[in-house]
Amino acid sequence: MVVDDPAADARATRDRDGAGPRQAWSALPWLVRSAVLWSACLVVVVTGLYLLGKIAVLLAPLAIALAATIFLTALLDPVLLLLRRLRLPAALAALLTVLLLLGILVGVGALVWNLTASQFDQLSQELTQGLDRTRDYVTSTLPVTDAQLDDLVQQARRGLGSSSLDPVAGARTATEVLGSALLALVLLFFLLKDGRSMWHWVLSRMTGPNRPLVTEAGRAGWRTLGAYSRGTMMIAAIDAIGIGIALVVLGVPLALPLALITFLGGFVPIIGATVAGAVAVLVALAANGPTTALLTLAAVIAVQQIEGNLLEPLIMKRQVRLHPAVILVAVTAGTLVAGIAGAFVSVPITAVLWRVIDTVQAHRSAGTGDHGGRVHPATS
Repeated sequence: MVVDDPAADARATRDRDGAGPRQAWSALPWLVRSAVLWSACLVVVVTGLYLLGKIAVLLAPLAIALAATIFLTALLDPVLLLLRRLRLPAALAALLTVLLLLGILVGVGALVWNLTASQFDQLSQELTQGLDRTRDYVTSTLPVTDAQLDDLVQQARRGLGSSSLDPVAGARTATEVLGSALLALVLLFFLLKDGRSMWHWVLSRMTGPNRPLVTEAGRAGWRTLGAYSRGTMMIAAIDAIGIGIALVVLGVPLALPLALITFLGGFVPIIGATVAGAVAVLVALAANGPTTALLTLAAVIAVQQIEGNLLEPLIMKRQVRLHPAVILVAVTAGTLVAGIAGAFVSVPITAVLWRVIDTVQAHRSAGTGDHGGRVHPATS
C-alpha cells in the first residue's frame, strides 16, 4: 500500500523546479555560458561608464578642471621633486612649480599672439581659398556637380549654425571657462603640495590583504599618467617643429600658427595630427598651388611616420602603448560623450585603466604562482 506524503511531494516538486534551470544551464555548451557571462559583465561595465560620462557632462566645468589638474600634476611632478631635493618646503616648491607653468603659458601665448595675431585673418582666407581649389578639383575629376556640393555645404552650415548666438549663453560659457581655469590652478597647487600625503592617508584607511595590491596598482597608474603626459608633450612638440620647418622650407605662409595647431592637435592621438596636417595641406594648396600642397602632404606623412614608428616607442615605452584601434575607439567614445574635452582625456584614462588592470592581473598571477612569463609592472 502506498501512503501519500505531502511533505515528500513538496520537496520533490521543489527539487524538480530548482533542478530544471540548473540542468538547462549545465546543458548549454561552455562557449554559450562564457558568452552569456562576459556579455552580462560587459553590459554592467558599459552602463557604469555611461552613467559616469553623463555625470561628468552634467558637471562639465568641474570635470574639466579635475582632468586638467591631474594631467598637469603628473606632468609637473618631476619639477616638484627636483625642487624638493633642493630642500625647499612643500608649499614653496608647489608655488614655484605653478608659477613656472603660468610663466611658460603666458610667455608662449604672448609670443605667438605678437607674431601671428595679424595673420589669423589671412589664415581664414587661405583656408577658404584652399577649399575652393579643392572644390574645383573635385567637380572636375569626380561625377559631382556644383549644385550637389552647394547642397552639402548648406546642410553642413545649417547643422553647425542651427542656433543663433546668445550673448547670455556666451557670457556664461566664458565665466565657466575662467572659473574652471582658476579652480584647476588652485587644485594644482594643493595636489602638488599635499598629493602624496593624501594618497598615504587613503592607504592608511585600508586594511586587509588588498592594501599592497591597491598601492602597487595606484603607483603603476600614476607612473603611466606621468609618462603619457610628458611623452605626449614631447611628441607634439617634435611634430610641430618638424612640420613647421617643412612649411618654412616650402615657403608656406603662416608656418608658426600651423605649427601651433599641430602642437595642440598632438594631444589627440591619430585624429588630431590628421586634422592638423589637413589644415596645413589646405593652406599650402591655397597659397602656392598643388605642387607645394603635395610636398607638404609628403612632409606631414613623413613626420608622422617617424613619430609613430620611431619616436613614440622610444618615448612612451611599454607602459602607455595602446593599439591604434583602441586609441581610435577611445577618442571616438570620448568625443561622443564630452566633445573636445572628452577627446583629450579619453586616451590617458584608457591607458591608466589598462595599466591598473594589467597590474592587478600580474599581482594575482604572482600570488597564485602562475607568472605565465609576464613581466612585473614595477620592472618594466
